[in-house]
Amino acid sequence: MSEVRLVAEPRTEFGKGAARRTRRAGKIPAVLYGHGSDPKHLALPALEFARVVREHGHNAVLSLDLNGGNELALTKTVTTHPIKNYIEHVDLLLVQRGEKITVEVPVTLVGDAAPGTLVTQELSTIQVEADALNLPEHLEVSVAGAEAGRQIHAAEVVLPAGAVLVTDADALLAAVNLAPTAEQLDAGETADAVADDSADAS
Repeated sequence: MSEVRLVAEPRTEFGKGAARRTRRAGKIPAVLYGHGSDPKHLALPALEFARVVREHGHNAVLSLDLNGGNELALTKTVTTHPIKNYIEHVDLLLVQRGEKITVEVPVTLVGDAAPGTLVTQELSTIQVEADALNLPEHLEVSVAGAEAGRQIHAAEVVLPAGAVLVTDADALLAAVNLAPTAEQLDAGETADAVADDSADAS
């Protein structure tokens, strides 16, 4: 993945009031740490950062233009307001060129399994170790034509060159089962209704 440039500003005010003022100015309070250095308190452009996360995910490499210098960072944690859904705070991890790091990578199932089956995805992400500047945004696993009884494990995910699987190779990623019949679904709904009636009666 190529680096995404953002202009960051140092923050000299702290606390809830200062954070609110930063957000009102269209910026996000952030902290950059790692490699034994003192944490740096920053303000990131809110719209630009949100677009990077939306388009590239958390594993995007940020090239931070800070006080005329340059720092490379990864998004470690994004804190979002639980109701208003805006980004409240960001933790950034300092990285270096050539460094190997471990990250969570989203896994997407593609293709359609055999007719009459139901695919259950057990893991939505796996851990991968890769070069900090060459992290995969996401990984795909095909279930096209998979028959009932097929199980897909983490070891079957095809990784980009240089990446190493950290998640247990035997971890179950997805399972293909027979889809329930209409009669089974009806029977299940009937059983649920009987159980609800019994609970109400007691």
